Amino acid sequence: MSSVMTPIRVLSAGLGNMGRSHALAYHENPGYEIVGLVNRSKVPVPAGLEGYEIHPSFLDALHEFKPELCSISTYSDSHAEYAIAALEAGAHVFLEKPLATTVADAERVVACAKANGRKLVVGYILRHHPSWIRLIEEARKLGGPYVFRMNLNQQSSGPTWVTHKALMDTTPPIVDCGVHYLDVMCQITDAKPVEVRGMGLRLSNEIKPDMYNYGHLQVLFDDGSLGWYEAGWGPMISETAFFVKDVMSPNGSVSIVMDPNAKSDDIDTHTKTAVIRVHNAATGPDGKFLSPDEDLKMAGEPGHQELCDREQAFVLKAIREDIDLTRHMDDAVQSLRICLAADESVRTGQTVKL
Repeated sequence: MSSVMTPIRVLSAGLGNMGRSHALAYHENPGYEIVGLVNRSKVPVPAGLEGYEIHPSFLDALHEFKPELCSISTYSDSHAEYAIAALEAGAHVFLEKPLATTVADAERVVACAKANGRKLVVGYILRHHPSWIRLIEEARKLGGPYVFRMNLNQQSSGPTWVTHKALMDTTPPIVDCGVHYLDVMCQITDAKPVEVRGMGLRLSNEIKPDMYNYGHLQVLFDDGSLGWYEAGWGPMISETAFFVKDVMSPNGSVSIVMDPNAKSDDIDTHTKTAVIRVHNAATGPDGKFLSPDEDLKMAGEPGHQELCDREQAFVLKAIREDIDLTRHMDDAVQSLRICLAADESVRTGQTVKL
């Protein structure tokens, strides 16, 4: 285990939106020392990262630098290969979501982390957001069974649409973004998911014929809870009700109330909550509600970069304090399993039993 005083040597792969933010988090945290950045091509980097060499090959850099931690924020189809290579080389791994592009590969990555006694942290950034932690706490207080209503649609254009099209070479939106929100559902209910249905539609000729840029899923749990998640990317996507985060139970509801001026392709919008509204369903003898809705103001909540800073601070803590990440890894596989089942349902037209 690394000494508290010795920085952990990290190789950071991928310089897209998330990769750049994670690299900045390592750069600013004295607990880390960046030994190199990896990206297939030379790309502009934000202030602070100019002094690091960019290497084109992750596997070559892994062999050359022998880092203690590998941070992998590349496209999804390389996640399992890179993570397993790093774990077998003796490195801990931070891996952006989704964990892999198949459940079998996700399970291989987790098994490899356990077999090699290395830490594997999956990039579920909402787990480090104080407002989302509070949302989950308030929802659990209500007790189930639950109805989950969640979406994140993005009306993307220009560079953002270019990024979305690149992501859709391998992964549809309901998988890429869906794992976050299915993870939230599973943190709220302790019930097991048992059935998934999905539907999707290709709304653009700029993506592959077998890919879809709009989709939604429905998931049923063994306690009767049910949820839906919707995700769409592209210049044709409506911004009407693009951000819905709502949980209902027999005892009331908890909802995120979004700033009406928020834009769907603003990356900070994807995590900011503004207000959490708690509604209690209890009524008195006259049938009227016993208490008004409570609005929990989430002032001063962290932005995107600060969330990445918190996430990498957790990785450091997990390594240095030898935190048991078994539940974390199992949850990551489960949320991916649900989203991939939804993708299977989209492509087959059949309900998938889990």
